[in-house]
Amino acid sequence: MRRLPPLSSLRAFEAAARHASFKRAAEELAVTPTAVSHQIRALEESLGLALFARAVRQVRLTEAGAQLYPVLQQGFDAFEAVLLRLRQPNRRAQVTISATNAFTAKWLIPRVAGFHALHPQIDLQLHASDEAVDLGKRQVDIAVRYGRSPYPGLVAEVLFEDSYAPVANPLLRVASAADLATVRLIHFDWKSASPTHPTWDRWFAHAGWQPDAALGQLRYSDEGHAIQAAVAGQGVALLSLAMVAQELASGQLVQPFGPAIAGHAYHLVTRADHGPAAATSAVLAWLRSQAPPG
Repeated sequence: MRRLPPLSSLRAFEAAARHASFKRAAEELAVTPTAVSHQIRALEESLGLALFARAVRQVRLTEAGAQLYPVLQQGFDAFEAVLLRLRQPNRRAQVTISATNAFTAKWLIPRVAGFHALHPQIDLQLHASDEAVDLGKRQVDIAVRYGRSPYPGLVAEVLFEDSYAPVANPLLRVASAADLATVRLIHFDWKSASPTHPTWDRWFAHAGWQPDAALGQLRYSDEGHAIQAAVAGQGVALLSLAMVAQELASGQLVQPFGPAIAGHAYHLVTRADHGPAAATSAVLAWLRSQAPPG
C-alpha cells in the first residue's frame, strides 16, 4: 500500500513550483492563493521539510523542493498524456507551427502537401503572425523564428541561413546596378530596428555603390506585399532568396546581378520544459529535411 500525501497537495505544490508563484498556481487550479498556501503547508508538515523559501511576493524552491518538483512534473505530464489518449482514442495527431506571415505563405504552404503525403496521420495547423508567440501560453508546438539567438527558456536550432539580393520582373529589363536609376526601389519595413537587417542601404554599402538620393522608392509594411509588388513589375526589391525561390524557378522574377548579402537565420524553436511529442518530432525532422543545403 502506497503511503502518499493527498493528491490535492501534490498538485498545488507542482503548480506553484512551475509558476514560481502561489497566485498563478491558484489561478490555474481555480482556487484561492490561501488555499494553495494551506495545501503546500500541509504537505511540508507531512514530510517534515520546507519545500519553499518564502519572501514578500516571491517564493523559491528549497533543495528538497527542487528534488521533488521534476519528479511530480514528469508524473503529472504522464498522467495528462494517458488521460488524453483515453478520452480521445481516435483523435488525430495535430501539430501547430507558428511562423511569420511571409514564411508561412512562401515557404511552408507550398510544402504542406508533401508533408501530408509522408505523414497522412498528422494534421498541421499553421499560425501566421509577425509577432513572436509565447510558447508557454499558446498552444504552439513549433515556432519558426527569424533573427539571432539565443531564445531564453526555449530550445532553438538553426533551420537555415538566409541571404538577400535584388530581384525584379524580367520585363523591367534590369541588367546591372546602373539600371536602378530607371526603376523604383521596393522596400519593406522590419518590425524592429537593427543595423544587421538586410536593407537597401546595407546592400549599397556592401556593393560599393553610392545610391542616388533621387532614386524612386516604393515602401510596404509587409514583406509579402513587397514580393507581390516585385512580381507585378513595380520595381526592384531586395528580397530573401529563400522566400522567392519559386518565383525565381518559374521565371516570374530574376536575380539580374549581385551581390547577395547575408540575412539572419531561421530557427526551429520548441519549449524546453518537456521534450516534443512523437508527432512534433516527426514535423521537426520533416522541416529539417526541407531546409536548403548549407
